[in-house]
Amino acid sequence: MVDDRHTPRTPQGQHVFAAPGRVNLIGEHTDYNGGTCLPIALPHVTTAAATGRDDGRLTATSRQQDGRLEIDLDDIAPGRVTGWSAYVAGVAWALRQEGHALRGADLVIDSQVPVGAGLSSSAALVCSSALALCAVSGIEVAPADLVAPTMRAESEVVGAPTGGMDQTVSLLARPGHALLIDVADHTTRHVPWDPGADGLRLLVIDTRAAHELSDGAYGERRAACEEAAERLGVDVLRLATRDDVEGLTDEVLRRRARHVVTEIDRVVETVAALADRDWFRVGALLAASHASLRDDFEVSCPELDVAVDAAVTAGALGARMTGGGFGGSAIALVREAEADEVGDRVRAAFDAKGWPTPHVLDAPASAGARRLS
Repeated sequence: MVDDRHTPRTPQGQHVFAAPGRVNLIGEHTDYNGGTCLPIALPHVTTAAATGRDDGRLTATSRQQDGRLEIDLDDIAPGRVTGWSAYVAGVAWALRQEGHALRGADLVIDSQVPVGAGLSSSAALVCSSALALCAVSGIEVAPADLVAPTMRAESEVVGAPTGGMDQTVSLLARPGHALLIDVADHTTRHVPWDPGADGLRLLVIDTRAAHELSDGAYGERRAACEEAAERLGVDVLRLATRDDVEGLTDEVLRRRARHVVTEIDRVVETVAALADRDWFRVGALLAASHASLRDDFEVSCPELDVAVDAAVTAGALGARMTGGGFGGSAIALVREAEADEVGDRVRAAFDAKGWPTPHVLDAPASAGARRLS
């Protein structure tokens, strides 16, 4: 049975906004390399309910996390707040850094985005909080203009480097579409994504293996890409060719860079395959992406590999890890009639390893951030 429990509990408040988690169809670790990616928004959202205050203080509580944030807006700075509340404080700091005059606020956070699953619960939190803080302060900001401050909140206050894909799709997604993001020129294009029309379904397999972008491994991969680009004499790996990359003498840098340039190509090929409704080609590209992430970029893990292998064995057209890696989730493109069998086969594979039972979620392409009340 597929687990599709994703209906959020909406807290009461003067201004309530929701922002979704995301799953990246393809284009992993390309955003901070000036490349392209193709995520969709999930139906699972984080809500932020905000009520204004006149004393310049910011408070926040979460229905899922322990602890309470209570701090003067003037006292927020990188390193001053830790844990989940750093995301809320961080986006307030980033908005003020950009010149927005925020008033104090009380926020209540409620989330159905699985934490640690690589589905960008952090972006859902900062984006919903940013919209609520702006609303309670009477500030009108276009969603696209919130990408930069929400990125800064994660990178500079939380200390989790981010390339901007997560925040962009959380803010701008449309139902029934993937969002093609070109980081080089900050353009986006909505690409129809409707596997259900052809009897298919996208499943997200939350392996429940720990996933934490601020633990250093993500930063190490990013640093390796920057070093490879420097050795190749380009600003970002997007500007390198496959032949350029194969000329790198350092084996590790060569493999890291090879993943990036081939993954960017796979994004282009996936968009073309979707235009032709060639789902078998899409599945093959998902499989190639996973192999590259596993072997060249080395960000997979045993749980992700087992989930992918089990899904394909059960009949999936293709499957791959998604997100930053080192745990988190995989996706599988499956025939509607085989969806339950794929989920059962993955759970059985995990049970045979003695691992916690993975969660299998439906992943229809859903709406981006929005006001609820």
